[in-house]
Amino acid sequence: MNRSKNIIYLYVIVIQICMVYSIRFSSEEQMLIEQYAVIHGSTISDVIRKATMEMIEDELDIEICRMALKNYEKNPKTYSHDDIKKELGLL
Repeated sequence: MNRSKNIIYLYVIVIQICMVYSIRFSSEEQMLIEQYAVIHGSTISDVIRKATMEMIEDELDIEICRMALKNYEKNPKTYSHDDIKKELGLL
């Protein structure tokens, strides 16, 4: 029996896609970002990436909160911790 026929080869190709954006900052903004990066031991790219992602996450959280408030206004029923524990069979 030829062992080579029983071998399954798995080839994994990893493609890394990086997007490059050009952002214009005033000299004051640039200096502030650079100083922030140095103080926090980070790169300018990481500072901008982190700030952008945090801003997006904050806006998503606010939208989720608005939706929850609308649902609550439609049905203002609330549950205590004990109510939930009883419902889950924890009490």
